[in-house]
Amino acid sequence: SPSTSRQQNQPQGHYGLTSPISLAPPGDKDYIHTQKLIEAMKPFGVFEDQEELYHRTTVLGKLNNFVRQWISELAESKNLPPAITEQVGGKIFTFGSYRLGVHTKGSSDIDALCVAPSHVERSDFFQSFFEKLKNLEEVKNLRAIEDAYVPVIKFEFDGIEIDLVFAKLSLPTVSDDLDLRDDSCLKSLDIRCIRSLNGSRVTDEILRLVPNLENFRLTLRAVKLWAKRRGVYSNIMGFLGGVSWAMLVARICQLYPNALASTLVNKFFLIFSKWDWPKPVLLKRLEDSFLNLPVWDPRVNPSDRYHVMPIITPAYPQQNSTYNVSVSTRAVMVEEFQRGLEVTDEILKGKSDWPKLFEPLNFFQKYKHYIVLTASAFTEEHHLNWIGLVESKIRVLVGNLERNEFITIAHVQPQSFRGNEVLYKQSGYVSMWFLGLVFKKAESAVKTNVDLTHGIQSFTDTVYRQASALNILKEGMKIEATYVKRKQLHYFLPAGTLQKRKKQRVSDISQNNSGHQCKRSSLGESCSDGSKDRDSRTPSNSSSLNKISKLDISTAETERLFLISWPNSKSQVSPTEMEATVALRTSGTPMGCTIPGYNTVCQLRTCFVQGQHKLSGTLITDPKSASPKEHCSPRSKVSRPPTSGECSQKAIDGEK
Repeated sequence: SPSTSRQQNQPQGHYGLTSPISLAPPGDKDYIHTQKLIEAMKPFGVFEDQEELYHRTTVLGKLNNFVRQWISELAESKNLPPAITEQVGGKIFTFGSYRLGVHTKGSSDIDALCVAPSHVERSDFFQSFFEKLKNLEEVKNLRAIEDAYVPVIKFEFDGIEIDLVFAKLSLPTVSDDLDLRDDSCLKSLDIRCIRSLNGSRVTDEILRLVPNLENFRLTLRAVKLWAKRRGVYSNIMGFLGGVSWAMLVARICQLYPNALASTLVNKFFLIFSKWDWPKPVLLKRLEDSFLNLPVWDPRVNPSDRYHVMPIITPAYPQQNSTYNVSVSTRAVMVEEFQRGLEVTDEILKGKSDWPKLFEPLNFFQKYKHYIVLTASAFTEEHHLNWIGLVESKIRVLVGNLERNEFITIAHVQPQSFRGNEVLYKQSGYVSMWFLGLVFKKAESAVKTNVDLTHGIQSFTDTVYRQASALNILKEGMKIEATYVKRKQLHYFLPAGTLQKRKKQRVSDISQNNSGHQCKRSSLGESCSDGSKDRDSRTPSNSSSLNKISKLDISTAETERLFLISWPNSKSQVSPTEMEATVALRTSGTPMGCTIPGYNTVCQLRTCFVQGQHKLSGTLITDPKSASPKEHCSPRSKVSRPPTSGECSQKAIDGEK
């Protein structure tokens, strides 16, 4: 297992754009703190043993030989001269966490690049190579994603997950000593090959730009573990991916070249909690090249000026690795940097221990308002494709929500969760994501309607269009958005997931013990892409979800609304207390449906008049004060809440 050792000949070189902040060598306490950091990380399986490491090396060797054999056979089939056929070569390069030396025990996949000579086409890779892989006994779960930003073949090889991308060079042969860091290897390549090569080139450049690899790797392991535990590790969701975290850590190593991991982790939080975003993080100067490829430069490219947290890759052509980051996700990460600084300061002063840094974020106690996003499909195969597309577009929903004038934060939890048994019976295979919302403080006593319709509908339309374009939209694929308060989350998640640890809530959200509400708005029958959902899923054993009435009005005339009624008040009601109503409006007869057990009405054609809800000409009291046994429909009052079956029947009748 890793251990700290006394370092000889501390590096004194100048790395990065600026001179180091400190060249101070580590003291005795630094070694002790670093050893304690290692011990605190061991229970999380971040260190791989020699047996696993040997197995990965063996698998990569087999894959490399397999690629060379395929390229040689392809040369023969294309009638290349025998002299060339015997020397065409081909090579597998690794990048990402495995190449950086920070892959974790058991679950980490390997990012790999297949580099081929000029006679191999991309179509060969996705056809003949794919078929050749299919015939290997060691290969399982094989799938190709040709339409991805970086096209990839995913598979398991003898138990090791591989993500294999492809690039062909403008060379007749690929030798074993090929150096991809040379910019000339990019000459005459199409953009997809350049993107594929970029992963390997960036990883190698990062390793070259840090003063001490051992300290860099241990610090990066700690930061990645912290980011995953705190829910800010996900490029696809608008947080940071592995390469971005690696570049941030590399910059800290440049600034403190002689420091050990315990100090570097603390300095990481110190520097980036105070960083002047969107000032970019750079590991070296931006360089031009004779190839004239587009690079990140806000002086030249107007679109680059809108990046809110730029972290620039060091290999040409330099790109921003964090273009998915939004105002909300950056705010969440900065808040976590600040917490990390407070905790590590305590640790280094001897007032706390490293396990505190890795305490998980209690996301489901942090906010008062949530949106539950549900993606479902009839079959497992369709579901895998569907959630891949939905997941890749959730950041679009976050962006739409944070552009709403009443929303300050839209925080998505990167982990997805399985639907419970009730959802599975209704919709087949189900995955759920949760978004916490923070609303601006109200200043006016006048009621305000917060309309989320456009943002949510725009998101679902985007997913549908993408699914149609990829030709993967199947019957039964569906997206639903549900607004819930914190106390309704138990309908969707098991008690263990919602367990109250240390309450960490946004400062401008107050506790409200009344007005429990939960409404579901069906937002269409959706669409999807084909990337793998890697998030772990926690099964929910709650069977109470069937108590939530569902209004699914799917006629072509339906105008869908997602309204939050905001009773602004300066006196008896806290400005941040909000009552929410999810409403649908149709051109037909309006109707209402009480959610059993709650003083709330799911309504169609809803408006708000002087603190009262007006439902198609009939006034009903505010849901907060409504009797649970009374409900005003457009036509009459009923003495008891209708059952969920009655609600469903009403919805069906309304649709008819």
